[in-house]
Amino acid sequence: MTHHIILWKLKEDLTAVQKEEIKKNIKEGLESLAGRIPGLLNIKVNIEGLPSANVDLMLDSLFDSPESLKGYSVHPEHLAVANGRVRPFTVGRYCMDYED
Repeated sequence: MTHHIILWKLKEDLTAVQKEEIKKNIKEGLESLAGRIPGLLNIKVNIEGLPSANVDLMLDSLFDSPESLKGYSVHPEHLAVANGRVRPFTVGRYCMDYED
């Protein structure tokens, strides 16, 4: 199994209301990819961090292989969400991929 974890920080110039709406849109967009991308076994976006968190949201996804993760990264449906809902609003992206 290949795990793909992403942490994002939203742009500082966004209002609290904007941040909440953007986080919901990102969650909806990414979680809607479940069952639509080959090899993607599970996908969850957490937008409710504790006050101690220093990032705004987290993607936790599971793939059946490293090759499936590579396919996801260039899949048109994933790119549509990434380019339309994520990248325009984030300033930091931290990734950890690992196998178990």
